[in-house]
Amino acid sequence: VQLQASGGGLVQAGGSLRLSCTASGFTSNYYVIGWVRQAPGKEREGVSSITSSDGSTYYADSVKGRFTISRDDAKNTVYLQMNSLKPEDTAVYYCASEQGLYYSGSVASLTRSAEFTSWGQGTQVTVSS
Repeated sequence: VQLQASGGGLVQAGGSLRLSCTASGFTSNYYVIGWVRQAPGKEREGVSSITSSDGSTYYADSVKGRFTISRDDAKNTVYLQMNSLKPEDTAVYYCASEQGLYYSGSVASLTRSAEFTSWGQGTQVTVSS
C-alpha cells in the first residue's frame, strides 16, 4: 500500500487547512484510512479515520467538531478538513492505513492505538498564535 499525503502548511489560529491522502495498492476492498499526528516531545495521536466498508468515522476528542474526514472513492483520496485550528494542532500529520473490515467501534480502537500497518510520509501543520 502506498500513501501520499499533502496539504500541510502554516496558518494562523482560527484558520483552516485541508489535508489529502491518496492511496493505492490495496489488496482488499475493506480498509481504513486515518490521520495520525505527532508533535515534538509528545506521543503520537490518532486524529481521525474513515472506513471503506460503510464510511464510519472516528474523531479524537481533541478535534471533534473542528475536523471533518471524507473520502472520494473515484480519486482514491481521503481528505481531512481542519477548521478553527489551534496552536496545539501543530504537528506532523501522517496518513496511515490498515486493511480489514472495520466498523464504528473497531475503527475507534484502531485509531486510538494508531497501530496502522501502512504509513505515508508526514506533512507539517503549523498553527501560529
